[in-house]
Amino acid sequence: MNNSTANTFPLADMLVWDNHGCMPLRPLDESFLPQLWRYKQSGVDVACLNVGFDAIPWEITVQMAAQFRHWLRRHPERYLQVETVADIQRARSEGKLGVLFDIEGGCALNGQLAMVELYYDLGIRWMLIAYNSNNDLGGGCQDEDEGLTAFGREVIREMERVGMVVCCSHTGLKTTMDVLEMASNPVIFSHSNPRALKDHYRNITDEVIKACAATGGVVGINGIGHFLGDNNNSTEILVQHIDYVAQLVGTDHVGLGLDYVFDISELEEYLAKYPQIFPQEEGIATGFNLVRPEQLPEAAKLLLRRGYSESDLGKIMGGNHLRIAEQVWK
Repeated sequence: MNNSTANTFPLADMLVWDNHGCMPLRPLDESFLPQLWRYKQSGVDVACLNVGFDAIPWEITVQMAAQFRHWLRRHPERYLQVETVADIQRARSEGKLGVLFDIEGGCALNGQLAMVELYYDLGIRWMLIAYNSNNDLGGGCQDEDEGLTAFGREVIREMERVGMVVCCSHTGLKTTMDVLEMASNPVIFSHSNPRALKDHYRNITDEVIKACAATGGVVGINGIGHFLGDNNNSTEILVQHIDYVAQLVGTDHVGLGLDYVFDISELEEYLAKYPQIFPQEEGIATGFNLVRPEQLPEAAKLLLRRGYSESDLGKIMGGNHLRIAEQVWK
């Protein structure tokens, strides 16, 4: 057992994949990027980093993808940019952290369908439809959602063609159900929690969870305290949300998407700058408690204590995300 996994049993012998994390989206600022190694020290093999979301100009999304790619290539002793499924095993075998990218919302396309393939070529492996508010693809989860648009349907078909996974976290209910109905590939909720355990507009209903599973998709449980409970970021409540989805639709359809924010001050700045996207009346304006990557070994142990087999634990911790990649990526 190498040093990076010495204290992470029972994760050492299984693929661990956190499907959503947030580094600062500040072009030319690389100061936080060395903290990526915290993932590997916590037993994580693959981490997916956000490179943009609907509130920021699409140009910054391109800049961030370029910056992250450039930085990873300058640190090959620890990191490998994941572009193929084979890269995942390569990263594990070499003791490196595999890193891929995601985009939160279709505004990054700037209304141009051809941008989907460009982003895929840059390493973006999933994109969600809308980020809380409506855009030209469809409706956000806190807006007057009128459903998937004609352009949104074109985008989904193009995502399926190039191999990009469709995500409906942050997306409105009507648009979500439209996506789930039309999609040919598995659809994911990269970082969404069951509303049955915490009634919040960002969480998803049992109906949606079942419809996601019917596509072969995966619900990635996030670690934001406001969406887990009353700003509770304990490992136990994270495990409760994982267990709820697993009991509802089976262990093939639940995974991890902690949504860990490395620079909490940037998050607080976004909260103040974009009140229409982060409404204070929803109780998420201040005081974010977040589940840290370092809590994942404890989460695995708690799941084993609940009676989950090592095989099922392997699916939850990363195997399900790997299956989606094998099915969808080109």
